[in-house]
Amino acid sequence: MPRCSRLRCFIREYGESSKAERLSFIPPFMILTIEIILIYHAVTLNEAFVIVLTSILLSISIIEIIFVSSEIHERYLKRNFDKVLTIKLDDFINEKGGKNVKKFVTDFIELYPEYEAHRNEIYRTACKILETHKEESIEKELSDKLKAFIKKRKDANVNEIVESFIKEYPKYKEYLKEVYVRTCQIKADDALDNHD
Repeated sequence: MPRCSRLRCFIREYGESSKAERLSFIPPFMILTIEIILIYHAVTLNEAFVIVLTSILLSISIIEIIFVSSEIHERYLKRNFDKVLTIKLDDFINEKGGKNVKKFVTDFIELYPEYEAHRNEIYRTACKILETHKEESIEKELSDKLKAFIKKRKDANVNEIVESFIKEYPKYKEYLKEVYVRTCQIKADDALDNHD
């Protein structure tokens, strides 16, 4: 049973691996198949020298398959580690609140001491999460302000709204494209609501 379990795990890991990793696994098996055919013919022809050389190549192919399998397994573990860490850290940051990355990392490691050896990854992941939260917060704030702004200027076209919005809220100048897209969406939604 444990062998079947390992095989199932490997099949899952292989299925979730990248296309390049999956393709790198094919050549060793092709070579292995060819070498088995060569050994079979060498045995039937009683060619000891060919049997020895092909056996050496066969063992090299088996070792290569083992290395490729272990590499796929390592990358699978790394991807899973990153996913789990991101989920746990995101929940932790949402629960704690604040913006001090160093404090997040220290408190997180206190709560999960098994991550002590991964302090750098935790720091990088926390920075990414905080950046994502900041962007989401800005997008929500922008959307709310834009909806209120558009209600006051219902008759204005999109370009006029965007131009006057940026004049009134210059901090959103770097989000000009987002302002334009959101304005179009809000105007389209309003048009649909009025049409109904």
